[in-house]
Amino acid sequence: MSLTRSLLAVALAASAAGAITAAVYDARDGATTAALLLVCGTLVVGLSHIFARRRGRMGSLTRKFRAGVALALGLVIAEVAAVALFMFVSPHDAFLLVVLLVFAAGLAVYSATLLAQGLISDIRGVRDGLVDVGEGRRDIEIATGASDELAELAGAANHMVEQLRERETERDAAEAARRDLVAAVSHDLRTPITSMRLLSEALSDDMVDTGTRRRYEDQMSVHLASLSALIEDLFELSRLEAGDIQWSMQQVHLGELVGETVEAMNPQAQANGVAVHAAVPPDLAPAHANPEKLQRVLFNLIQNAIRHTPADGSVTVAAEANDRTVEVEVADTGEGVPSAERERVFDPFFRGGEGAARSGESSGLGLTISRAIVEAHGGMIWLAESDAGTRVRFSLPRAG
Repeated sequence: MSLTRSLLAVALAASAAGAITAAVYDARDGATTAALLLVCGTLVVGLSHIFARRRGRMGSLTRKFRAGVALALGLVIAEVAAVALFMFVSPHDAFLLVVLLVFAAGLAVYSATLLAQGLISDIRGVRDGLVDVGEGRRDIEIATGASDELAELAGAANHMVEQLRERETERDAAEAARRDLVAAVSHDLRTPITSMRLLSEALSDDMVDTGTRRRYEDQMSVHLASLSALIEDLFELSRLEAGDIQWSMQQVHLGELVGETVEAMNPQAQANGVAVHAAVPPDLAPAHANPEKLQRVLFNLIQNAIRHTPADGSVTVAAEANDRTVEVEVADTGEGVPSAERERVFDPFFRGGEGAARSGESSGLGLTISRAIVEAHGGMIWLAESDAGTRVRFSLPRAG
């Protein structure tokens, strides 16, 4: 409250007390009472505001509290003395009143100090907890001894510590993923580059015949294609994760798109002795998607399914619609994904089992890019439960 409003409140209170005194006794006593209360109240309010402005120099809360009590008690005793002087109160009565006031003030100080000890203890507990947080501790819980505003402050501090712990866990996980990604990329770059260097040195020695030279050149072409695919996938993944998406969305009829994709994958499937089937209802609701990116997801999933399906196995691409989404599933009759690895199959360069998650013809980012594309469409991708083989499902928004 501002000083002006405080003084106005004191003046109104003094006037009201004077009016009551005048009504009970006489106008002179009323005027004297109003004047005494106005003077004392003005002094208390003025000094209180001075103390409040200089509270930074007064030290602890206990010292501030004692200063406030001393100020109020001193001015009340002065007011009693003035009443005894101007209103003909006997010295005996005035002395007894002062004794009672001092005794009451002592009891008030004791009670308030006792209550303030718990308050100060809670404040110190919050302070010490925040100091520990600043020093890096995240396993603390700040507690107070009462359900008051300090308890709310402690609760807010605990919530802050929990958020810090979660953010640091996410940061550490992201840093670990970044290190793993760099290590995996370094490995996948080093292997073909080393092979091409050795092949290039062999060709430069002119010590190989024409057939061997042609074979070395073919091997170099394979390594170059592998490097090109890896670099392209890395660039695409970085754009997707950065939100650099410039796609045109349209109604996509999955029956046509799935049929085209399955037909394009048949040569690779036949070479591996795997049958690929499409099972999409002709009246399936269209999806709201980019057809080229959606076909990229289907290529990645079907290639991955063929790679993990033994000869004489099969891969089935199915789809169904519900109220708001269209769900697509790529299921194979392969060995399936162990439960311990299910949460990591969409991580970059993750090698499941005995390192068979990626063959030499794969960049190791197909499932990761598929997840990024699906999520950029506003959908989700996951591993569905399966008694045999692997079922990868993803959802897309329905068109219209």
